[in-house]
Amino acid sequence: MAERNDWRRLRERRMTEPGAADAYEAAKLAYVLGKTVREMREGRGWSQAALATKAGMTQSAVARFEAGGTVPTIPVLERLAHALQADLDIRITPRLSAV
Repeated sequence: MAERNDWRRLRERRMTEPGAADAYEAAKLAYVLGKTVREMREGRGWSQAALATKAGMTQSAVARFEAGGTVPTIPVLERLAHALQADLDIRITPRLSAV
């Protein structure tokens, strides 16, 4: 239990550092995108190598992407969406608090 409290305090302290919240959100987005691509790939029964070939990427690049290790560019997202025969939907929507 003490270990969990120590981690919580460390996280709270780090989140107060400049840029930490933005970095956290970028990492979260990369993780969610990677998870979505992995689930779609696995749903088709494809290996990472098969997806990489279809998307014009390397297997290691797909692996990094699926693990959330990289924040992708729009062209990379387009190639993955095309390879998965999926639509890429990028939106910017106002927050309710910003209105």
